[in-house]
Amino acid sequence: MTSKLDQLKQLTDVVADTGDVEAMKAYLPMDATTNPSLLLKAAAMAQYAELVSNAKEHAHKQDGSSQEMLDACIDRLAVLIGNEILGIIPGRVSTEVDARLSFDSAAMIERARHLISEYEALGMGRERVLIKLASTWEGIRAAKVLEKESINCNLTLLFSFAQAQACADAGAFLISPFVGRIYDWWKLKTGEDYAGANDPGVQSVTRIFNYYKTHGYGTVVMGASFRNTGQIEALAGCDRLTISPALMEELSADESSLEQALDAENPGESEAKINLSESPFRLALNDDAMATEKLAEGIRLFAADTLTLEKQLAD
Repeated sequence: MTSKLDQLKQLTDVVADTGDVEAMKAYLPMDATTNPSLLLKAAAMAQYAELVSNAKEHAHKQDGSSQEMLDACIDRLAVLIGNEILGIIPGRVSTEVDARLSFDSAAMIERARHLISEYEALGMGRERVLIKLASTWEGIRAAKVLEKESINCNLTLLFSFAQAQACADAGAFLISPFVGRIYDWWKLKTGEDYAGANDPGVQSVTRIFNYYKTHGYGTVVMGASFRNTGQIEALAGCDRLTISPALMEELSADESSLEQALDAENPGESEAKINLSESPFRLALNDDAMATEKLAEGIRLFAADTLTLEKQLAD
């Protein structure tokens, strides 16, 4: 029998949600995503010690304040790890802009351009990279500018339908709805352990997928932040799914049959197309308590991990 992971790869592009090169060699995903939390873990791995030293040396050559040197060091480390990953996978790697810039469009654009220039200096073309931005209004505006420069973006920390609508209208290359964190919020609120198609995280991605396909949006839907394989199986057929090595291992060990849940050629029913301007977007996001709380929490957590990484590098 064929494993569920191999069956899933026939329906969906599988992406590795890790900075661990060895895991990518084992499971052979198409793409890979990184974030400040994964970068923090990767920086502590022995196999990346040389890259950390390289990043520090690079930062010491920069003119500027201590903070500017730390920014340069972290960006360099992210790009060096991304470059290593791109030597293994056939597709793209996602590299995240500092979450502390999530409400400053101009700063996000500047940082994104810098990251791309770092990749290009290593001989890696921008067509192999996705720049990750938080799905704030400012992040979505930044993505609209960057996409016109052929800097493709991955809009992350996405929890609401309004965020998904605005990202598609902006022409974002890809969005990452966070299935597991939506599930966490509703489980805590209701005490119910959701499963399969009843999972609020699964329902959110399904709704977005059907809306995009019904109205002909080109933005890629990539489910992210999974808590169990059941969530993954309930989204089989989604454009892409980014999966941790632990869950890929579970899928690889399971040889039972996998059914297709989503179909781009035959999407489910969807609401009418709406183009959101800033005020309706902010109101819709504000009205969604789960999305408002999880977006704020996600930015705080990524910012905290960036601060921890800064301290490690400074030491």
